[in-house]
Amino acid sequence: MTAATRSLRRWGIVHKWTSLICTVFMLLLCITGLPLIFHEEIDDVLHSSVKAAEVPPGTPPADLDRLLANALANAAGRVPHFLIWDRDDPNAMFVSVGPTITSDPSKNTLIRMDLHTGAFLDAPDVTARFTYIMLKLHTDMFAGLPGKLFLGLMGILFCTAVISGIVVYAPSMRKLNFGTYRARRTRVVRWLDIHNLAGILLVAWTLVVGFTGVINTWADLVLKMWQFGQLAEMTSQYRDRPIPEKLTSLDAAVDVAAKAVPGMTVSFVAFPGTVFSSKSHYAVFLRGETPLTSRLLKPALIDAETGKLTDTRDMPWYVSTLFISQPLHFGDYGGMPLKVIWAVLDVLTIVILWTGLYLWLRRRKSGVSVERSIANASAVENAALKPS
Repeated sequence: MTAATRSLRRWGIVHKWTSLICTVFMLLLCITGLPLIFHEEIDDVLHSSVKAAEVPPGTPPADLDRLLANALANAAGRVPHFLIWDRDDPNAMFVSVGPTITSDPSKNTLIRMDLHTGAFLDAPDVTARFTYIMLKLHTDMFAGLPGKLFLGLMGILFCTAVISGIVVYAPSMRKLNFGTYRARRTRVVRWLDIHNLAGILLVAWTLVVGFTGVINTWADLVLKMWQFGQLAEMTSQYRDRPIPEKLTSLDAAVDVAAKAVPGMTVSFVAFPGTVFSSKSHYAVFLRGETPLTSRLLKPALIDAETGKLTDTRDMPWYVSTLFISQPLHFGDYGGMPLKVIWAVLDVLTIVILWTGLYLWLRRRKSGVSVERSIANASAVENAALKPS
């Protein structure tokens, strides 16, 4: 056995076992990811919501302090954590409220407000929605951080399976033209051809989605790194200050941040004492206005007592990488045409995973490798074609 043959066999073993270990979980991710590509459209069909008032272009937003007061009037005993501008509806925004300022923000109530009138719209319970259930299955299987890290490991195995598949593809197809589909051969040969063709055609996409998916599973850890790194540095001289008893105007703080970072739009505000701010600052996060820069955030810290800007910096590279990977993973930055393309590629990935699983089960059932089955079938067919 030559060194090249031994190397190819080792790559074949890597491809087989990395594929087998991750296939079931990758099927789960592909199946749950498919409706998430169209989550906005699905929510619009399945769930009604109060529409914000239609206003002429250029209408100024409502005073944010009045808007916040109206929101809290509909959330007795709750305190605000975040103010979030709605990406899907430019006329609405969310106020995220919790029982205390230090409570878990993932369990907050979202209050939807009219951005221009400041009126209460509704408080949707998103946890009961089909898309929310799909999202939780897709991101952590309802297991929190351990579930995310486990799925991240499955993503790494999937990317390894794709790379090893590239290595073993070329030698296995050296006697065939690229894209060959042997329609008249046995079922196992046809399934192998489908598996190989779909796999090699989707190499770039599967690697992009696989790697961005892995990065997304590290989101909690990345944000912790930012909190204990850049944010701690920006607020180090204020860490001993208590939460102010009386906060300065929210509307004025947002205006100060917007003027300090021209060319960017306010995306959300974190209140003093929350996980994205210090105990004595509003953290105003602004985003760019192009499809790419709209996913990148820049924080501006506003002293919650004086209303003055204390610091603003670009996010570290690892946070920016996370922000860019999220829309790239779901294909939600290029409108409906890109969503349709992502959905088609997702379905083809399901075909790759299913055919790979079928080929392995076929081998388990017969006790003969797929390669040996193909060779045997070829011998039988060749014998049948010989003149008697």
